Amino acid sequence: MNNLVARETEVVVIGAGQAGLSSAYHLRRAGYEPDRDFVVLDHSPRPGGAWQFRWPSLTYGKVHGMHALPGMELTGADGSRPSSSVIGGYFADYERAFDLRVHRPVDVRAVRDGQDGRYGQDGRLTVESSEGLWSARALINATGTWDRPFWPRYPGQETFRGRQLHTAHYPGPQEFAGQRVVVVGGGTSAVQHLLEISEVAAATTWVTRRPPVFREGPFDEEWGRAAVARVEERVRRGLPPQSVVSVTGLPMTEAMERARAAGVLAPRPMFDRVTPTGVEWADGGTADADIILWATGFRAAVDHLAPLKLREPGGGIRMEGTRAARDPRVHLVGYGPSASTIGANRAGRAAVREIHALLGSSQPPVPAAV
Repeated sequence: MNNLVARETEVVVIGAGQAGLSSAYHLRRAGYEPDRDFVVLDHSPRPGGAWQFRWPSLTYGKVHGMHALPGMELTGADGSRPSSSVIGGYFADYERAFDLRVHRPVDVRAVRDGQDGRYGQDGRLTVESSEGLWSARALINATGTWDRPFWPRYPGQETFRGRQLHTAHYPGPQEFAGQRVVVVGGGTSAVQHLLEISEVAAATTWVTRRPPVFREGPFDEEWGRAAVARVEERVRRGLPPQSVVSVTGLPMTEAMERARAAGVLAPRPMFDRVTPTGVEWADGGTADADIILWATGFRAAVDHLAPLKLREPGGGIRMEGTRAARDPRVHLVGYGPSASTIGANRAGRAAVREIHALLGSSQPPVPAAV
C-alpha cells in the first residue's frame, strides 16, 4: 500500500453514528466543505449507525434516552415501529439535509503518523481504508462500540451443549420460545431482553456480577453531570471507560415494576462455571439452560488507532476533553463520557472547536450557513 498516493483533506471523521454525524455537522457549521476539507468514512452498509443492527422488537417507543442530532429534531416518529427503521431513516434524512456525503461502506484498517516515513506525509495522519489512503491534519474517531461485543470467559463454557448468543446478535424473543434461558448482565439490554423473553420462554434466570440500581423518576441534570464526571475521571487517568449507564442506574418503568413483582427481575449472583446443561454456583446450586444470552456490553472499537500508540499502561486512552493526550491531532467522540446521544452531540462541537484552533486560520473563522 505504500506505493499508493493519499488523497489530502483537513479532517477525517471515522464513523457515521450519532457522534460522527454530530462532528460532521459542526465541521460544516465551521465552514469546512465535505469531500474537500473533511471526509466521513463509515463501514456500515447504510445510515443509522449501530441503531440499524438493533433487534426488530426494540421499537422506537422502548428506546431509552435518544437525543436528537444537532440542528434537526426527530418528529412524528411512530413508537410502534422498530427503532432501527425510525432512527435509520432519521439519520439518512440528516445526512441529506446537511449534505454530509458519507462514504460507505468503507473499512478503516489503520491510522498512522506520517512521521514514521511510511507514506512520506510528515506531520500528517494517514488513514488506511478499503477505498484507499487519506492524508489528514486531524482525525475525529467516532467508531463507538457495537463492533466489539464483550464475551466473558468462564470455566466449562466450551462444554455447553446449548446455544450462546450475545446482545449484538440478539434476534428477538421468538427465538427463545419454550426454551430455558440464562440472561447474563446488569444493564439496559439485559433488562429489555428479560422482559421480552420471559413472555415466551419456559424459564428465565437472570445473573449479574453487579446488580443494577433502579431509579424512580426521571434523571435530573445534576445526577447526569455527576455520572458523566465519574466516567470522565477514568478516561482522564488512562483507564478503559465504563458505560454511562453503568453509573447512572436504570429508570424504573411500569413494565419493569410488573416484571419485578412477577419475579422476573430477581437477579442472582454470577455463577462460577458453565456446565454442559447450564450453569453452576460454588455452593452447588444450578440452573438448567438451553440458551445463555450474554448481555455483557461492548468495548471501544479503537484497534485501528493502535499504530499511534495512544493507550496508557492502564489499557485506556487518556483524554483531555475530546483530545487524546498523546496526540492533539486525534479526537475521540462517543468515547467514555461522550458515549451517549447528548454527550456525543456536545463532544462533536467541542472537538471541532479544538481542531479549528489547531489548524489555524486556513479555514473561515465565522460559521457558514448550513
